[in-house]
Amino acid sequence: MSKQAVQFNVRLSINDGKFDAFEGIARAMTAGTLKEEGALGYEWYLSGDRKHCHLIENYKDASAVQAHLESAVVRELVPQMLAVSSIDSFHVYGDSGPKAAEALNGIGVDIFRFWQGLGR
Repeated sequence: MSKQAVQFNVRLSINDGKFDAFEGIARAMTAGTLKEEGALGYEWYLSGDRKHCHLIENYKDASAVQAHLESAVVRELVPQMLAVSSIDSFHVYGDSGPKAAEALNGIGVDIFRFWQGLGR
């Protein structure tokens, strides 16, 4: 991951009986995000019991993060996702930019800025 790149790691718990709705929303979120300039990856990992999910999002830089936060995916689909699941943890790795950091901090996201490593 480059020093400019930003990664989101979100852990979700899926509400009982809501997996089908969750799956449909996740597919719509993926399709929408992959059309965004600067979105490099959007991957979902599901537990064997289909009760927990990790979403790993990768963005080129802080401007791509800001564009995502202002997108229809976040405005329209995230509220739907939160109606059928809950966020257990949300970590951001990298510099998301001041405006995005303010918004993310407002919802309890942990932001970790690049410290050391390859980060090319």
